Amino acid sequence: MARGLNGSANGSSQWHGNERGVEARRPGDDSNLPPEVVDVLPAVVGVHTTIPEDRRSAQTLGSEREGHGIVIDDEGLVVTIGYLIMEADTITVTDSEGRSLAASIVGYDYESGFGLIRTDVPPPIKPMPVGDSDDLTLRSEAYVAGVGGEKATLKVKVAGRREFAGYWEYLLDNAIFTVPAYPLWGGSALVGMNGTLLGVGSLLVQEALGPGSPAFPGNMYVPINRLKPVFDELVETGRLSTPPRPWLGLYTVEHMGQLVVGGISDGGPADRAGLKRGDILQALNGDVLDDVGDFYRKLWASGPAGSMVTLRMERDSDAFEVTVRTGDRAKYHKYSND
Repeated sequence: MARGLNGSANGSSQWHGNERGVEARRPGDDSNLPPEVVDVLPAVVGVHTTIPEDRRSAQTLGSEREGHGIVIDDEGLVVTIGYLIMEADTITVTDSEGRSLAASIVGYDYESGFGLIRTDVPPPIKPMPVGDSDDLTLRSEAYVAGVGGEKATLKVKVAGRREFAGYWEYLLDNAIFTVPAYPLWGGSALVGMNGTLLGVGSLLVQEALGPGSPAFPGNMYVPINRLKPVFDELVETGRLSTPPRPWLGLYTVEHMGQLVVGGISDGGPADRAGLKRGDILQALNGDVLDDVGDFYRKLWASGPAGSMVTLRMERDSDAFEVTVRTGDRAKYHKYSND
């Protein structure tokens, strides 16, 4: 098995109905892309997943999902964004010329949001080399690529490098924000001018320029450097050996200076504790909460999954406290390879 993000191994491969290797397109006179970028575009593939209707994420993310991934080794290892493969029953990878292969889940890191899958047979595609996402700074130029080669590629600029707090108990340091917005962002590749993978597409955001700036749509990319410390363990075991973070199953949003429960995971810890949509979150274990990021940091510092936390809440202008046993998010979801 390959080791490291740039590891490779030789192997035979056969796509459905095709035995030819895929040659990287070289730029012609009409290409506006750097040759280093054109050379790696075939490594961006389509990812299609189906999820059984009874899986919990099917309610929020759908039972059929489409996005992208990036081939990063010679054995069919593909990095994508995790929500595309969460609880997937079937996974199909398709190249830019329509050839497809079945794939299976290798690993999913909830903390970063990265997902890894592997095709059943190694595809005849040159892997995209992994770069250093720390090289991207404000106003750096790069390319966003989906499956489809040059016609699915967009030149972008970095609009910011800052913390991103997602309402689903997700916090990412030094996230990459790009403009203009790429419409099919999920799992797309953020490619440096030298043809290296620098990030994986996660979201469409309306304030890509940052808080306090005029609304301007763009995308949030998860920096590829966030994958490097956990890569070998994810490939080897599918999950991390570190104790899982405590999880509440709260969808928390900031509204007029308050932390408001915008939704609750059915059957999760917060649901079992009786919390409701519209509740206002004020403090955790006696510590007043400043914002969503502060909430997550204090929650995760409270101990491993299974720890008890006390939340001070407000509902209909009445304050109350509730003690919740936190859970393990990974155990809440089901995987076909578990």
